[in-house]
Amino acid sequence: MKLIEQILEMPDAYLVVQKIQAILHQEHQKRQNFYELIDENQKMEFINGEIVYHSPVMKRHNEACSYLFSLLMNYTNKYNLGFVGIEKILISLTRNDYEPDVCYFNPSKAQYFKPEQARFPAPDWIIEIISPSTESVDRGIKFQDYAAHEVQEYWLIDPDNQTVEQYFLKNQNYELLLKAKSGTIESQTLSGFEIPIKAIFDKDTNLQILQDLLGK
Repeated sequence: MKLIEQILEMPDAYLVVQKIQAILHQEHQKRQNFYELIDENQKMEFINGEIVYHSPVMKRHNEACSYLFSLLMNYTNKYNLGFVGIEKILISLTRNDYEPDVCYFNPSKAQYFKPEQARFPAPDWIIEIISPSTESVDRGIKFQDYAAHEVQEYWLIDPDNQTVEQYFLKNQNYELLLKAKSGTIESQTLSGFEIPIKAIFDKDTNLQILQDLLGK
């Protein structure tokens, strides 16, 4: 709102808006090209007018992503609580397209998804596994964009330090609820989903929690 107010105070506000519209039109053309180029075998995102290609992830990144996805998927499937996507689920927001590491959609959204669907709306919960090459984007543009599109919950997982940061949307901004490397963490979006933080990083703990979950 402050930026809009600043533009409206400018005598050449119409010219500024016209320039922005022209730039956004060009960006739209590039975005359509992105949809034609996107490859299901390569992680690609469209961020502020640019196509971003991601390099292969490290083993610890892959493990944290897989461990958490396994718990989430089995929990939501068991209780029919929606849909969980991993890595190659393309999230199309008003300007940008992202492929979050893990994302969750509640039943009210998931009920309309089709088997052949390849692009999805804003999820209710997004989890990004940070790395040196992606951390600035995960904490910057994505942090702002997810909040602007009312993604209710956002987790940042650091596999190097084995920590989790849990953010929840409040008054259109993310509020840090928890930053920890031990103890338990409970989702604010997916009712009843509570796990030890260690289950995100440790194979044996993850397997035990999964067995407990499936045995309930």
